[in-house]
Amino acid sequence: MPRPSGRAPHELRQVRLEPGFAKYAEGSCLARFGDTHVLCTATIEEKVPPFLRNTGRGWITAEYGMLPRSTHERTEREAARGRQSGRTQEIQRLIGRSLRAVADLAALGERQLRIDCDVLQADGGTRTASITGSFVALQIALKKLVDAGTLPKLPLTDAVAAISCGIHGGEAVLDLDYAEDSNAEADANFVLTGAGGIVEIQATAEHSAFPEQRFSEMLALARLGIGQLVLMQRRVLGLA
Repeated sequence: MPRPSGRAPHELRQVRLEPGFAKYAEGSCLARFGDTHVLCTATIEEKVPPFLRNTGRGWITAEYGMLPRSTHERTEREAARGRQSGRTQEIQRLIGRSLRAVADLAALGERQLRIDCDVLQADGGTRTASITGSFVALQIALKKLVDAGTLPKLPLTDAVAAISCGIHGGEAVLDLDYAEDSNAEADANFVLTGAGGIVEIQATAEHSAFPEQRFSEMLALARLGIGQLVLMQRRVLGLA
């Protein structure tokens, strides 16, 4: 079965990472994965959560939200409802874990970086776009601390990026858009480091169990896609 977008199974959507998109944030990146657009910003705070006070260690945390008309119908703001959905909490925790996996929190010192991911337009893969764009915003913010002489070097051990894969029409495919995601037999989100280390994998069969071979195929596609994304990150950061 051909993909709705006409892409080959191993083909990403058109991806653009635009660093410095937000004027006032210490670090920012607009991540465009096809018709999914997420604005990622990084804010530096010279304080840490109470559980880290006087430990000499820093922290990275994330918040995630979707604008009311980022989808086909207006979604009520969570602030208006007075509480976050379970989905929102799960995604922002995933973003924070992913970034902390490649950060040297001891070298960061007692300061916190807050990452905000605002979905401007959603067409599948908002969490993976958020992670990929947030790493760019994070590194830009950290470089400002280095340039100011506050830190001797970047407190990062590697890059991190994320991508979705799925089984559509019986075939493993890379980077699902909404049309595929809503009809996939299985879908998965892969978070990997630049060196290929696994940070997190979320995989779900939508209708019936899928064989290990299909999972291996999705993992191979994810490695291919994330390799391309890390190279894009390096390019926009002036490292390649």
